Amino acid sequence: MKLACPFLNKFSMSGIRQCAPQLLNMAKSCPIMSRTKVAAHSSAAANAGGSSNNAGSDATSGTKRAVSTTTTSSSATGLAAEGATSKCPFLSNDMTIRMTSQAQQDDAIQMEEDPVEEQGPTFNYEDFFATELEKKKRDHTYRTFRKVMRAGPAFPHALESTNGEKDITVWCSNDYHGMSWHPAVLQAVRGALDKHGAGAGGTRNISGNSPLHEELEKLVADLHQKEAGLVFTSCYVANDTTLFTLGKALPNLHYFSDAGNHASMIHGIKTSGAPKHIFRHNDPLHLEEMLRKVDPNVPKIVAFETVHSMDGSICPTNELCDVAHKYGALTFVDEVHAVGLYGHHGAGVGEQDNCLHKMDIISGTLGKAFGNMGGYIASSSKLIDMIRSYGAGFIFTTSLPPTVLAGCSASIKVLASDEGRELRSQQQNNVRYIRDKLVEAGLPAMHSPSHIIPIHVGDAEVSAAVSNELMERFGIYVQAINYPTVARGSERLRLAPTAHHTQEMMDYFVESVTTVWREAGLPMFQRAHPKACESCKQELSLPKLYGAEPICMRSNCTYQSMQATLA
Repeated sequence: MKLACPFLNKFSMSGIRQCAPQLLNMAKSCPIMSRTKVAAHSSAAANAGGSSNNAGSDATSGTKRAVSTTTTSSSATGLAAEGATSKCPFLSNDMTIRMTSQAQQDDAIQMEEDPVEEQGPTFNYEDFFATELEKKKRDHTYRTFRKVMRAGPAFPHALESTNGEKDITVWCSNDYHGMSWHPAVLQAVRGALDKHGAGAGGTRNISGNSPLHEELEKLVADLHQKEAGLVFTSCYVANDTTLFTLGKALPNLHYFSDAGNHASMIHGIKTSGAPKHIFRHNDPLHLEEMLRKVDPNVPKIVAFETVHSMDGSICPTNELCDVAHKYGALTFVDEVHAVGLYGHHGAGVGEQDNCLHKMDIISGTLGKAFGNMGGYIASSSKLIDMIRSYGAGFIFTTSLPPTVLAGCSASIKVLASDEGRELRSQQQNNVRYIRDKLVEAGLPAMHSPSHIIPIHVGDAEVSAAVSNELMERFGIYVQAINYPTVARGSERLRLAPTAHHTQEMMDYFVESVTTVWREAGLPMFQRAHPKACESCKQELSLPKLYGAEPICMRSNCTYQSMQATLA
């Protein structure tokens, strides 16, 4: 016979399991449990003395129940009688112990008393964090954020207040056209704020969708000549979510990823668990070599960037797309550092190279040349709907607010217009001017066909010191780029001239960098390019570079562009 405990009935089963050791100790004070234990021990002793009643021993040997206990029939009868009048010492006096129902008996759990083990010292999380941070400080890759407040319409002027306030000029911003303070953008942002408030109110599925979202998605789709677009909170999220979702959904998918791809693409591919093949940066021949080895019937995606954010190279867009399609692969093309900067309407390198139709999925940002924040993809209607329906990074996050959406739409319209074409032309003129001035001064400005000018240093500590000196003495902010953003030994200053830097500013920049360079004892008038092309391995000797024969026939070759500059 089994008895129900009014005290334990106050607990859930999970609570009883968690508190089992404490409850077993309390059982010593229970009038029912204490007698039950005595009866159980007596029965066990009788069996050990030679009792022939083996049937009863199976019910009691070694078993202790927190909720109910089975005893011999005679003991149970006595306990039941006592139970009818005994009071529970843990509850109020008006509560009595009662018999269990059959359902409670069936639900009874068996609790074993586990020996209490002494716990050793727990893991010291703070010491671990401190050790890891100290490693970064020792190898000079620890990052300290500067406090920079841009001066709106006076950009690229800004106020820096890390160590007291200082007027500076910014040379490493991704707001390449100053669209963050363009009058049309500011007007759109103010209007949206006054009409709709500051926040989105929820995810796209739960009260966070608006006509502003859909207008912006139509704009990015039209810009890239695609059927549909999808807006995310950042392009990191857009890349990561899209590649992860496709990698999980497409059966037996294989990824082919450029060795220079951004961390967002690498992460999405890696976490998807799909097999991946890494081809040399901007090398369509190596890509084809890898594609040949994979079953032509399995799904494949080739992922690459058009403009590389750190070396400024531009990929051979047509060639990479053609090779991918030859082997039945989709192309995923990151145009983050190209949208707003290249092409007649600012659609990027794909528009400039007349190959938007070869790009199956395009990702872009709204936070660089467009001067706002957010990211997006543009592709076929079905693919976009697939990511919209399955992409966790899209589904489970608050959508962009009305102010950002309105500002982005206004910026895209401006940069697709004649004004945008004038801004692009001015920025490209500034890039050519300052690059030529740096080379003339003997500084190792690495050549690239894009708007990004890396100035090679090759040492993390020295790179940071040069950047700090330029800020403190000359009011010039150009960021040092160290590992893990670039490989060790290729540390650099990353220069990004905008359409709003004046010739006077650029001359002052070159003079200031030259002064700091010399004082640091850094080499000048050194070869600023490798002996051979990193991608196609063509020799890059001076006779070749100055020769009339093109050094490379691939589109957007860095050194073909350099050859054209030297001609």
